[in-house]
Amino acid sequence: MSMRISRFIILILSFTINMLEAQSPQAKQNSIQALKVAFITKDLFLTADEAQKFWPVYNSYTEELKKVRKDFKNDVLGGDEKSLMIKKKYNIEFKKILASDDRANKVFLADRDFANFIKRELQERQRMRSLRFGEVDKSNKPASPQTDY
Repeated sequence: MSMRISRFIILILSFTINMLEAQSPQAKQNSIQALKVAFITKDLFLTADEAQKFWPVYNSYTEELKKVRKDFKNDVLGGDEKSLMIKKKYNIEFKKILASDDRANKVFLADRDFANFIKRELQERQRMRSLRFGEVDKSNKPASPQTDY
């Protein structure tokens, strides 16, 4: 009886994982965005009032950065320079909302930490998928070392 229950649970988990992987790109993007909001809100210890003011500004910030990445796709130095200008501009806005230099600077750290979290998670899923399909993991290493820039 216990073996039947274990097999049933494994079957349900496999089905659930496949359903998540079968999400449309937009659904995946929405899920990642929701995770990012939770991650950054927790990391910055945002109050409800701060969050209400913070997220519209943060969303404008990320939209500007996306535009720069698109516009400067072939000009890395120009893109980096423009991105730095945008970060400086929004650092002032974040300070107004978060009331301290440390918390405003932590926005950029939280952003980077979330990107690293997602990268590690995707690498781990890829590693697990390759193991599930019989490929041998010869590296015997963690999915990704954390890199600080």
